[in-house]
Amino acid sequence: MNKPLRRIALFCGFLVLALLVRDNWIQYVKADDLNGKSLNMRTRIERYAHERGNIIVGGKPITGSVISDSNYFKYKRTWQDGAMWSPVTGYASQNYDANQLEKINDDILTGNSDSLFFDRTMAMFTGEKKRGGNVITTLNADAQKAAFDGLKGKKGAVAALDPKTGKILALASSPSYDPSSFAGNTKTDEKNYQVLLKDKDKPMLNRALRETYPPGSTFKVVTASAALENGLVSGIDEPTDSPDPYQLPGTHQPLNNEGTIPCKNATLKVALQFSCNTVFGKISNDLGNKKMIEEANKFGFNKEIFTPVRADASVYPEDNRPQNAMAGIGQASNRATPLQMAMVASAVANDGKLMKPYMVDRLTAPNTDVISKTDPEEMSRPLSAANAQNLQAMMENVVSNPQGTGNNAQIPDVTVGGKTGTAQHGLNNSEKPYAWFISYAKVNGSAPVAVAVVVEDGSANRDDISGGGLAAPIAKAVMQAVINSKN
Repeated sequence: MNKPLRRIALFCGFLVLALLVRDNWIQYVKADDLNGKSLNMRTRIERYAHERGNIIVGGKPITGSVISDSNYFKYKRTWQDGAMWSPVTGYASQNYDANQLEKINDDILTGNSDSLFFDRTMAMFTGEKKRGGNVITTLNADAQKAAFDGLKGKKGAVAALDPKTGKILALASSPSYDPSSFAGNTKTDEKNYQVLLKDKDKPMLNRALRETYPPGSTFKVVTASAALENGLVSGIDEPTDSPDPYQLPGTHQPLNNEGTIPCKNATLKVALQFSCNTVFGKISNDLGNKKMIEEANKFGFNKEIFTPVRADASVYPEDNRPQNAMAGIGQASNRATPLQMAMVASAVANDGKLMKPYMVDRLTAPNTDVISKTDPEEMSRPLSAANAQNLQAMMENVVSNPQGTGNNAQIPDVTVGGKTGTAQHGLNNSEKPYAWFISYAKVNGSAPVAVAVVVEDGSANRDDISGGGLAAPIAKAVMQAVINSKN
């Protein structure tokens, strides 16, 4: 071979080698990355080429699949009672991808998970259609309906937990949306999605997990826990050294109570019953910002919670003395999600043990074989069993005592503990306040449910907004639903 031909042969050989390297790089090294790109049309077509697995509540699917109107995608997602369940499931859209459980468990639901390799292989030999796996949730359908119905016509959210396990039993947000309205890729789907995005009431915001509110007087349960855990008070029936009004430290500003109530030197039990700002503001100041943060953190504040859907971090802030006193009564820069406040009630009801919240019990293959299962996991011990039982006595007094603020949560033949809250909203409390209620129910000495409700009801008269009036009846309905379902 002469020199020019040899050069041409070497150059051609180099081109073939480069082609082989590039081809293998794309097929093996970059395959997952390319498949994951939202603009990869082949991946999207394959994703909707078969029926999606289901999200299941109480043994029944709350999702499904139907033939799509699209020229490219064969199936689209459907939901039963979509507006009620969207705070749990999220959406799965041919145009707009997916979120929440639909997104987190997409590989299981589409059947593309490595865990389902055997099922896919068997389907090739048997000729069966490819099927997705299922997501079995911890949700209680009756509790979810009670929460959703209770919030109708209002803005707000409900979170309910099983204190013994951390299972999420209800997760409702209002106003809500139906994910079916934009599950396809038609112009109607696009229009519906844009309408939701522009809605000033933010129906696509999951208020139970992604909105933080000033928790108001419900946070006094945490402040009482901090007082007991740090030995600041000798017992719940001993008088506290609490003036009325209480002057915020370093200021000339008095902290007052709502109405004429017996708060001067009140016991911890009486202070929670009447929701004395002066007692709990002084406790927070006496303990100091560092100890208050430590106790709040034990309840889950200042970190994101994954259920597996992410919940925003609730915040007990680093702050100066007067602001720390206000944070101790659930105001100032103190902010919490409804899930977080359900965790507070849950830890008290579970004798001081806080279980990590979760909403997926197990993932299964199309043939119902279990792929993975979630085991209950202890998250922390915010307070001792003895102090938790003291707080239970205090919270139960709030509901059972005729002069308590939580009478609207009473359930016949059931022991209910609770705490109301009316949180200031807006500059100088210029906006209508938020109504809160946290609670738990005990049957035969065991607590099957803890609940947090927040209502941001702009349609109510300002004087009618209270945790006991607006939020407690919703919590009662959710607790009753859980108890009835267990019976």
